[in-house]
Amino acid sequence: MAVIRLGAGGRGAAAPPARRLSRASEYTLGDRILRGLSAVMAVIPGGLVGFLAILMIVTALPAIVFNGTNFFTGTTFTLGNLYATTTTTHNGVVAPHGAQYGALTFIIGTLSTSLIALAVAIPVSVGGVLMLTEWVPRRLQNSLSVFLELLAGIPSVVFGLWGVVVLGPFLAQHVYPALAHINVVIPWFGGPIVASGQGLLTAALVLAVMIIPIIASTTRGLIRQVPILAKEGALALGMTRYETVKVVTIPYIRRGIVAASLLGWGRALGETIAVLLISGNALNSIPHSIFAQTSTVASTIAALLDAALTDFTNMGVHALAELGLLLLFISLVTNFGGRLIVRRISSGALPVGRGI
Repeated sequence: MAVIRLGAGGRGAAAPPARRLSRASEYTLGDRILRGLSAVMAVIPGGLVGFLAILMIVTALPAIVFNGTNFFTGTTFTLGNLYATTTTTHNGVVAPHGAQYGALTFIIGTLSTSLIALAVAIPVSVGGVLMLTEWVPRRLQNSLSVFLELLAGIPSVVFGLWGVVVLGPFLAQHVYPALAHINVVIPWFGGPIVASGQGLLTAALVLAVMIIPIIASTTRGLIRQVPILAKEGALALGMTRYETVKVVTIPYIRRGIVAASLLGWGRALGETIAVLLISGNALNSIPHSIFAQTSTVASTIAALLDAALTDFTNMGVHALAELGLLLLFISLVTNFGGRLIVRRISSGALPVGRGI
C-alpha cells in the first residue's frame, strides 16, 4: 500500500514503498559466526552417539556372526586359550580354542541389580522429597537439598570402596543372617552368605544410593510444578496435608516419577566400577539368591578387557564390543524414554492429575 506524503503545496504525493531487508542482510558477521558455531555444537552430541553406535556395530559384527543367538542364551563366557595357537572356526569366524561368549549370566545380573536398586531407591527418593518439600520448614529445605547435590557428585569408585570396606561386611554380619530366615517363604533369600558381603544385594544397595539423587532431584522439580491453587483448594476443603499429598501431589507427578525412575535405571544399568568392586564378579554363575556373587554387563567389560586385548584373533575384543552394544542399546532406550516423558509432562502435552 502506497504512503501519501503531503508536500508544501498541500498536494499528496505517493512515496516510494519502503524497501524490506532480506533475512540474510539482517544478520551481522558475528551473528552468522555464532549461528554456525551453535549449529555445529548442536550436531556434535548426536553425531558422537551415532558414530559410537556405528563403531560398536562394526567392531561387534564378527562376534555377532560367531555367536548367533547363543549370545543371549549361553551362560558361559570365556575368552578361550589365549596362550595357544589352536583356534575354533564357527560361521566362518575364527576364535581361540574353547572360547564361548554367552551373555545370559550378565544380562540376568544387570537386570537383577538394577531392578532391586530401583525398588529401594524409588520409595526412598520420592518419600524423602515429599518430606522435604511438604513438611520440612522452608529455611531448612535449601540446606538439606545440598546433601542431595553432594551425593550426586561423589565418584562411583568412592561408592564402591564404601561398599567393600563398610557396607558389605556390616550387612554380612548383622543383616544377611536375619534375611536368610525368609528363605522359608521366599526361596531367593537362601544360599550361602559371603563373609565380605560381596554379592548381588550389596551391589544393588550401592546402586540404589547412587541413583537416589537422580530420582530425587527430578521428582523435586516435578513437585514444584504442582499448582499451588490445587493444594490450597484441597486444604480449604478440610483435607489434611497427608491427604493433599495423596489426592493432589501424587496423581499430578505420577508419570514424572516413572520418568525419573527410568533415568535412574539407565544410570544403574551402566554403572561399572562400583559394581565391579562389590558384586564379586562371578563370570559364569547365574545368581540363585540375593546373596550370591554376580556380574553385570558393564563390570564384565571392565574386568576382561585387559585379557581380551591379548587375544591374537581379536575375537575377545569383538565379543566385549557386542556386550557394549547391548548395553548401549538398553541405556539409550531407557534414557530416551525417560527424557521424552519428562519433556512431555513439562510442556503440558500429557494430562496429569485428576484434580480435586
